[in-house]
Amino acid sequence: MMIPDLRIPFDHKHLDRLLRDAGMDAVLVTSKHNIQYLLGGYRYFFFENFDALGVSRYLPVLLYVAGRPEATSYFGNDQEAAEVENGRFWCPTTETRFWGSLDVIDGVVGRLCQLGLEGARIGLEKSFLPADSMDRLRAGLPAASFAEAQLPLERLRAVKTKAELAAMREVSEHVTGAMLETFAAARVGMTKRDIFDLLSEREAARGLRFDFCQITLGASLNRAPNDDVLKAGDIVSLDSGGSLGGFFGDLCRMGVAGEPDRELVDLLAFVDDIQHVAREPIRAGAIGRTIYEVADERIRASPLAPHVSFVAHGMGIIGHEAPRLSARGPVAYPAYDADLPLQENMVISIETTLMHPVRGFIKLEDTVAVTAGGCEGYGDEGRGWNVIPV
Repeated sequence: MMIPDLRIPFDHKHLDRLLRDAGMDAVLVTSKHNIQYLLGGYRYFFFENFDALGVSRYLPVLLYVAGRPEATSYFGNDQEAAEVENGRFWCPTTETRFWGSLDVIDGVVGRLCQLGLEGARIGLEKSFLPADSMDRLRAGLPAASFAEAQLPLERLRAVKTKAELAAMREVSEHVTGAMLETFAAARVGMTKRDIFDLLSEREAARGLRFDFCQITLGASLNRAPNDDVLKAGDIVSLDSGGSLGGFFGDLCRMGVAGEPDRELVDLLAFVDDIQHVAREPIRAGAIGRTIYEVADERIRASPLAPHVSFVAHGMGIIGHEAPRLSARGPVAYPAYDADLPLQENMVISIETTLMHPVRGFIKLEDTVAVTAGGCEGYGDEGRGWNVIPV
């Protein structure tokens, strides 16, 4: 069948292969981030910061049928009819008449039956599908079977296009730029909350959506904003995430009120060394777990090893996406990419944390893109001690 010019914003043939390899005839996408990706950056502004609505919730659904992109259908809220008028959707079928988690499933079931898929094997994002929606789906499609679609959808996003790499570079540079501006503007006497607010303002001034900042001050390992006051000699870590154009930047930089002493210089140099060692094996074709292997070897050789943690994970439209390189770390998931080769244009976050029992929380988090012969850092500025004027 001849496919019309649909201006599809992703590699639909790649998605077709991923779904077929997973034994899926179609997928129902219900997470905001994957809908954003499949719709070329779209998020409905009204529900950007919440989903609750009346006695139910906003539940957008995108139906994609393997090998039939012309059958793609979007099911949205009644008010999204205005976005249809704005030309925001590439998919041929849009239904924007729904107000909750049940009526939208009724619409989806009707469309699947219309397409002859009432007995199909359908992929779902189970973590992003309410229980009442799942019950309604099973009742409406008793002959269908259902499977978890998280992996093929994540695999689709793992290798970035040139435009996506440019967006990742830009958001990373803006996050680090905002942190450096914050260190320069911070002053002794400010609280952690003041510095937190200052960073959020600096990121917003750069056009970012401020997502979070985990902040420490002095010798404390507490990473939440509070009323602790910055004093001369205190160290400050800013571990911040911000979004731009749908892509996510997450980096960490260190500051100190006044000039760092010799011990602080050496401690950050140790963290920096691990970061550089971890970059060395990164290149297209390298096995993912080698990043951990070289970092772990360097950490084990240090007397500081009991106080150090290392994490490497994929980056993109969310934090901690493919490639998934280890089952350990603060966010638990299977290491299903650890024994696979890295691919050119994957993007990886590398983070080393030293929780020093006397000097406090010292961390660097960097973002790198995998290239044919190595890797390229995005937002690499400010990786040493950034001086806060006293």
